[in-house]
Amino acid sequence: MGPNFKRLFPLAIRWHYTTYKAQNCAWKQHEDHFELQYANTVMCFDYVWLQDNCCSASCYNSKTHQHSMDIASVDLCIKPKTIRLDETMLFFTWLDGHVTRYNLDWLVKNSYEGQKQNVIRPRILWNAEIYREAQVPSVDFQGFLETNKGFKKLLQNFLLYGIAFVENIPPTRDHTEKLAKRISLIRETIHGRMWYFTSDFSRGDTAYTKVALDQHTDITYFQEPCGIKVFHCLKHEGTRGRTLLVNGFYAAEQVLQKASEEFELLSKVPLKHEYIENVGECHNHMIGIGPILNIYPWNKELYLIRFSKEKQNMVNSQWSSSLQSYIPERTLTYCRFISGASSEHRESLI
Repeated sequence: MGPNFKRLFPLAIRWHYTTYKAQNCAWKQHEDHFELQYANTVMCFDYVWLQDNCCSASCYNSKTHQHSMDIASVDLCIKPKTIRLDETMLFFTWLDGHVTRYNLDWLVKNSYEGQKQNVIRPRILWNAEIYREAQVPSVDFQGFLETNKGFKKLLQNFLLYGIAFVENIPPTRDHTEKLAKRISLIRETIHGRMWYFTSDFSRGDTAYTKVALDQHTDITYFQEPCGIKVFHCLKHEGTRGRTLLVNGFYAAEQVLQKASEEFELLSKVPLKHEYIENVGECHNHMIGIGPILNIYPWNKELYLIRFSKEKQNMVNSQWSSSLQSYIPERTLTYCRFISGASSEHRESLI
């Protein structure tokens, strides 16, 4: 049979319709992909992707929740021999006789088209006035540690506002660690997992001086910056140590509304964020690369901000000013847990 057979006689494509509990379901078999219409969504799935996501006993270990099939062994021209629907499950029988089943809702959830419809996580964007009027309550330390109600309350505050306050924590390292571990694992950094710092310049960082820090996000020089930061003031002598809290997502929304082209620039241009330290026995040189605004490509949700003038190597300084022109003193930093702050405090990262 000649090499142009597929071009001259393409695969016959027709819609297959069915109805289940008033939920319409229809599909087409194309030469290289499967097209599904379900839950008011039209989705396309590559046959290789479908085979790779087979969860049969021979392809998936249900105990470890890991795939055991070698994707390199899959024929790139693979296609199903038959497809049938049984209630909410689609059954694919491949040419080699192997049978794979897919739940319709699972396909919607994991399709690119379904991802685009995902609801963006609820957030309350705030400036100083909005946050003061909200009167967000703090959480008691013991209630947070010992009750699900306290734990839930703190997480709700954090997820909505990006910050949360805990009161009545004994001023010790151990109690700070208990709080952090109640939330998640503690990540390793060049400072350790938990550490003390004050303005003694024991490390090569502006945070260890008496110089005021402007709005910024931390650990921008990590390829994956830490998502939650915990501060605990153990001791405070004097009157200084003012804490500046600002909402980066509010600032980003202002940029998006007032200068959408600049928002796109800040979300697409990768910048180098660098940390160089040569103080005492501490010698570190770390580089993280990424845009200032990080968004998911499927639904344009902002999920991470990298912004630190001290550690940012700009290719063009105008990019920085285009963001700062929309940032009043109260509007740029990422999600933080704050339990206290001063010129001398304890810190751990998660």
